[in-house]
Amino acid sequence: MMKVRHSRLHAKKWSTYTSVLSMLFMLTVVLLILSGLGIFSLPVNSEGSSPNDLSSHRRIASESDGGGMGKREEQRTEILSWEPRAFLYHNFLSKEECEYLINLAKPHMLKSTVVDSKTGQSKDSRVRTSSGMFLRRGRDRFIREIEKRIADFSFIPVEHGEGLQVLHYEVGQKYEAHFDYFLDEFNTKNGGQRTATLLMYLSDVEEGGETVFPAANMNISSVPWWNELSECGKKGLSLKPKMGNALLFWSTRPDATLDPSSLHGSCPVIRGNKWSATKWMHLGEYKV
Repeated sequence: MMKVRHSRLHAKKWSTYTSVLSMLFMLTVVLLILSGLGIFSLPVNSEGSSPNDLSSHRRIASESDGGGMGKREEQRTEILSWEPRAFLYHNFLSKEECEYLINLAKPHMLKSTVVDSKTGQSKDSRVRTSSGMFLRRGRDRFIREIEKRIADFSFIPVEHGEGLQVLHYEVGQKYEAHFDYFLDEFNTKNGGQRTATLLMYLSDVEEGGETVFPAANMNISSVPWWNELSECGKKGLSLKPKMGNALLFWSTRPDATLDPSSLHGSCPVIRGNKWSATKWMHLGEYKV
């Protein structure tokens, strides 16, 4: 009788073991199929990248651009910082998409304003000297494609985002260090707190115009483009504008508390022009 029970127990364990192996095999097959179709890809460190703050991962672009305008080059995601959480998406927009946004906004540019924390209304301020305008969310199929791409990369639903704001900085124009999150209740009634910002660079800038994080907790001189930065850019973790690239940074920590290290600004343009487009995203649905 003991031999029969032992045999049954052994058979049961072997059956469980076989089932687990079968499941792992099937999972591997599914991942290989998805990888072959370009739906799923494993991150691979690019040559010469650091495993820490500046690790770089390749993202394979699918042959179809999902209705976008023009052809985008190979996309790479670069980790810039963990405090604040900041990621650089290389070739996020095509050249044609950048030019489309500029041409769409150019006839309607007005002096940029800031939000009054007491009234929620826009007001002039010396800290922000650019010009800009808003493009309504979902305005046309090209805007919808870009907004869908932003949602795919940030994992934040399209409905949580404000309309795109296109900005233009001429020589000498800047935006001093500020937070994108709000410290009052009035401005968080619609959608809750701003949790993340995607800043898309629509043009190159000959000199200056960097996005700078003066409170970033890292070795700010570790970026490979350190020697190309202006004096303003060397006052924190900085990123030089490059047409088509996009910077995603988070104003809140993973537990949704405010992150003071997300303090950021736009350095004065020294030579050339700077065009950019900003998408602010909230913790909840933002009604437009």
